[in-house]
Amino acid sequence: METLDLPALSHAEGVVRLPGSKSISNRVLLLAALAEGVTDVHDLLDSDDTRVMLAALAELGVGVEAQGAGHWRIRGVGGAFPVKRAELFLGNAGTAFRPLTAALAFSGGEYTLRGVARMHERPIGDLVDALRELGADIRYLGVPGYPPLAIHPARVQAADRAHVRGTVSSQFLTGLLMALPLLGRTTTVEVVGELISKPYIRITLAMIERFGVTVVADGWRAFTVRAGARYRSPGTIHVEGDASSASYFLAAGAIGGGPVRVEGVGRDSVQGDVQFADALAQMGARIDMGPNWIEARAPASGRLAAIDLDCNAIPDAAMTLAVAALFADGVTTLSNIASWRVKETDRIAAMATELAKVGAQVETGADFIRIAPPARLVPNATIDTYDDHRMAMCFSLVALGGVPVRINDPGCVAKTFPDYFRVFSAIVR
Repeated sequence: METLDLPALSHAEGVVRLPGSKSISNRVLLLAALAEGVTDVHDLLDSDDTRVMLAALAELGVGVEAQGAGHWRIRGVGGAFPVKRAELFLGNAGTAFRPLTAALAFSGGEYTLRGVARMHERPIGDLVDALRELGADIRYLGVPGYPPLAIHPARVQAADRAHVRGTVSSQFLTGLLMALPLLGRTTTVEVVGELISKPYIRITLAMIERFGVTVVADGWRAFTVRAGARYRSPGTIHVEGDASSASYFLAAGAIGGGPVRVEGVGRDSVQGDVQFADALAQMGARIDMGPNWIEARAPASGRLAAIDLDCNAIPDAAMTLAVAALFADGVTTLSNIASWRVKETDRIAAMATELAKVGAQVETGADFIRIAPPARLVPNATIDTYDDHRMAMCFSLVALGGVPVRINDPGCVAKTFPDYFRVFSAIVR
């Protein structure tokens, strides 16, 4: 196995230009593919997940042309995909697998969707059930409720309402909303239970609106798309920097003195994970923010404070808080993180195991993690990353406690941030 040894570090300072947001990148690619017209996408994230989406769209008959670094030209198909038979491999990219499942359900073809073994362990039953309410013909090729999937032409059906649980993954609702204009009729999706990760739905709604479709929302309970809605290219669209990726560098500034500035996201961002900066501020970090940048410094006292935080709004960035808790006075509790269980790995279990390796006392439950930091971090810990990019990036911060740390399989960061360790090493010493 490939490993990366990080030396003992004590300071972080510098400026980081963020890669494009994964969440926005894959949403924009799919919407541009379904739209009428040609879309020039700038600052697109270059990662495993976006490559998977680009490859799938090309197989489905979408014109996909590289124009230069981060610049792609997408020739939309104006509705359903023209290729009516395809077998797609989508890796472990939930932001590709879930929305494509919904869009292909109403494209009138025969499609097979597969992924890596972990993708086949990530639930998709709630999305499939909702799509079936609208007439989709989707069958499981393995364990019911999980990929791989076989998609057949949808039945002619006048159903105008579907229901989806909001407590498992916001990607289910995202997929449904993006597919509704393909139905050609007024359709409503009702959310059953509490909707988690609401900021990701805000991103979805904002991107859908950029492509000319209005979603009428009844709070967070129901969403309606009117008959006749069609996606139309905005011509040119720029992808924001990735706010989840910003969290590692902002935390480095809060732990390692700073200042560390990230560029590409700020107070004008549509991404909920910019709220990570507010969480750091609650821990005592000194935060400054502009329209397109955020800067973090360590507290004046030099030591972070523990927090008790509901992380529903920042589920991905909350992982970074779990490692920042190693540098806080007191016990930190992060709650409302049940979605961690169904991500690239069971992140609650993985985080607990790896935090314990560096000396933390950790308590976990179905939807929370509680971290008591050690008096002194254990040096030379070997961190397993579980083929999870966020585990690798989070635990790089441990080295800022003045201890060497080994990261197993550091290449897993290619999922969203292939250059992460190079960029990280440029701001630390």
